[in-house]
Amino acid sequence: MASVAFEEIVETFDFLEDWEDRYRHVIEMGRAMEPLADAFKVPATKVDGCASQVWLMAEIDGTGPEAVYHFKGDSDAMIVRGLIAVLKALYDGRTVAEVLDTDAGAQMARLGLDEHLSSQRSNGLRAMVERVRSQAAGAAEGV
Repeated sequence: MASVAFEEIVETFDFLEDWEDRYRHVIEMGRAMEPLADAFKVPATKVDGCASQVWLMAEIDGTGPEAVYHFKGDSDAMIVRGLIAVLKALYDGRTVAEVLDTDAGAQMARLGLDEHLSSQRSNGLRAMVERVRSQAAGAAEGV
């Protein structure tokens, strides 16, 4: 089950019939997101596999599977910032067990993103999801 915040995005996308409007909405979500401080834009937070610059920084509250996953992120590309905002809606504030149980591909397919992103953007989105899952898996194991 997706988070309430993600379900709101799904409802908005259902309301917006035109893909260009949906694309603009994703960009606006990115603009509204708090930027990541430059001090955290370092190699350790950089996501490899993205055509643009992407940084994701996990903040885990607690330990084990019930630890709560939060993250901050940023990108030098507005659409990618928007995709980070979508991922925040999907994952932020959930337990690491819930993060690991979430099928991001299926959830993103509900938005039609799989059909409308370039192959480079799709690869970047997969890389971001893999980073989130890796961070959550480490937290679930207490690493």
